Amino acid sequence: MLSVYSDEYYMKQALLLAQKAFDEGEVPIGAVIVTGQKIIGKGYNQVERLGDATAHAEMIAISAASGYLGSKVLEDCTLYVTIEPCPMCAGALYWSRIGKIIYGASEPKFGFQSKKLSLLHPKTEISGGLMDFECREIMQRFFLTRRS
Repeated sequence: MLSVYSDEYYMKQALLLAQKAFDEGEVPIGAVIVTGQKIIGKGYNQVERLGDATAHAEMIAISAASGYLGSKVLEDCTLYVTIEPCPMCAGALYWSRIGKIIYGASEPKFGFQSKKLSLLHPKTEISGGLMDFECREIMQRFFLTRRS
């Protein structure tokens, strides 16, 4: 059983949101933002549902966390996201000054690190590969169903 306050626990919460996106026909990416061991923001991709190219899981989670805190600054927060953020989301994370990012699977084609740019705030810590298999598997399953 997962400890309530483990990184794996929070990534599992992000995966549940990714499954919700999958079930709604959205690219299955989920995100939660945590501070003080409490989830204060969560989101999943809703690009198709909202008809909004910016409705990525991270963007929705950032808005929710900022609303909860009453601040655009998230420096004492950690983002758990199932897939490496894209450059747009990395830019928003830069401006939020997020303290730490933990992602599941890397995204070699569209992830911000593939662009070889310094898109994050210099103080932001980053860690990738947490529950990589599970995060990658839901994406692969989604795109396999789209190609069938």
